[in-house]
Amino acid sequence: MLCHAFLSSYTTVADNKGAPLNSAPHRSGVVAIIGPPNAGKSTLLNQLLRQKIAIVTPKPQTTRNRIMGIVTGLGYQMILLDTPGLHVAREEMNRQMVRVALESLTEADAVLFLADCTDVLATKREQQAEEFRGYLDRITCPVVLALNKMDLLPRERLLPVIDWYRGLHAFAAIVPISALNGMRVDALLAELVGLLPEGPQYYPDDIPTDASERFIAAEIIREKIFLRTRDEIPYSTAVIIDTFEEGEPVIIRATILVERNSQKGILVGQKGAMLAAIRKSATADIEQLLDCRVWLHLWVKVSRNWTDNTNMLRELGLV
Repeated sequence: MLCHAFLSSYTTVADNKGAPLNSAPHRSGVVAIIGPPNAGKSTLLNQLLRQKIAIVTPKPQTTRNRIMGIVTGLGYQMILLDTPGLHVAREEMNRQMVRVALESLTEADAVLFLADCTDVLATKREQQAEEFRGYLDRITCPVVLALNKMDLLPRERLLPVIDWYRGLHAFAAIVPISALNGMRVDALLAELVGLLPEGPQYYPDDIPTDASERFIAAEIIREKIFLRTRDEIPYSTAVIIDTFEEGEPVIIRATILVERNSQKGILVGQKGAMLAAIRKSATADIEQLLDCRVWLHLWVKVSRNWTDNTNMLRELGLV
């Protein structure tokens, strides 16, 4: 089915979750979201869940762990696996991130390959084609291609991009979308639901993820580091929740790992200003997540070359 025929899918979407309103058997299954870095995978996951579960920054390779989101509608439940961006990895941490993404393919009933439609440049098309085919050839289940950021391209420039991707793989469907503003996301959802096998509902209606509050809190802190620092600093940091004391307020103590003393100095900032700004911003988001007051305490610790330390990567859930 080509993208211009997708308007017909709206006839099967009648509620605000894109749920097919018919007497068909209940569908449930796993959809792995893969694609290159910074394509908008986490933004799309949050849009489908209608709440923020995955952190989002303008920098590539923000997502490190696999994050599960659960989209439940009338007659279906779709378990989405948001994965790290696929890229040519050189460091141990990045190799583990790519491994996490590729291993998700073995669990999937369908795969959503998400790409940035503005990122197909003539100067690197041959390299991109080889890289993307390498990923797509591993997949044995149906694949839906979502071309994100369609709102940034006029139609006459979008159509050649669709044709280029069509030559890479026999996609079950091609859907241009805008994950940021929700444009055509319901149409994409309808296509994915149609590929799910018959099955029962595995999770309650009000459960959007299996991620713990501790994990999401750590991710929020890491997001603020990504947004407020630059160069190598975001990629050389990790966040470990030391204690998470429930109550009113919730008291969270967390350690931010860096690789060098110079990075620690930048992260702490003059008279602690940078660390204070990160703490304030993260506290606001965590309070919104938990719907209560939060006291957040942050420390910065130097752990040399932790990104190549298998034991540390295992502690962070990357091995």
